[in-house]
Amino acid sequence: MIGALSSATPILDWEWIRGHWDDIGGRVVEHLALTGIALGVGLAVSLALAGAILRFPGMRGPITWSAGALYTIPSLALFAFLVPMTGFGILTAEIGLVSYTLLILTRNILAGIEGVDPAVREAAEGMGYGPQRLFWRVELPLALPVVIAGIRVAAVTTIGLVTVTALIGQGGLGFFILRGLSRSFETEIIVGTALSVVLATGVDLLLLGAERLATPWARRGRPA
Repeated sequence: MIGALSSATPILDWEWIRGHWDDIGGRVVEHLALTGIALGVGLAVSLALAGAILRFPGMRGPITWSAGALYTIPSLALFAFLVPMTGFGILTAEIGLVSYTLLILTRNILAGIEGVDPAVREAAEGMGYGPQRLFWRVELPLALPVVIAGIRVAAVTTIGLVTVTALIGQGGLGFFILRGLSRSFETEIIVGTALSVVLATGVDLLLLGAERLATPWARRGRPA
């Protein structure tokens, strides 16, 4: 029994990890790049959608319904639908990833802006702030805690979804998970999965720190 245990293959092949350190680092960078592009584009589109809803309230239903419909489509089905039109590449991956950020970010941007104290808004308008200046200089800064909370959720969700894009030739750390499954090689599966969790946790903590630095006033009213 003891002999069988001592000769068993370890779950992690540390020699493989040491020999593929550069490859692992490259996949981490690719994973972060895919996530960053999706969050940046998703945030820009969501700001435009939220601005349109605030200016034309009748658009709230169609926009939120469309974003909700995109969010409910399984990722594999969405990528399979896009591949015949946009091929296997980063464009297909980013279209899918951005689609999953829109509902989260648009809802949080709207919730943050609509939660601004009406007295503050009226005071700014009384000082001559027009709609655009009011949005960028008053409403959006005050809405930052709620907006960043949405970005944190979208970031963690996107980091998980990036692994799925390995099926269309992208995927960052998902490449290791996919290849490990095809070769029944546990080390690659564990490395890809564990680093994805580490990235999600690290990015969430970074965004939390950014929120605390950008919104010091939001903590003043909190109980110790």
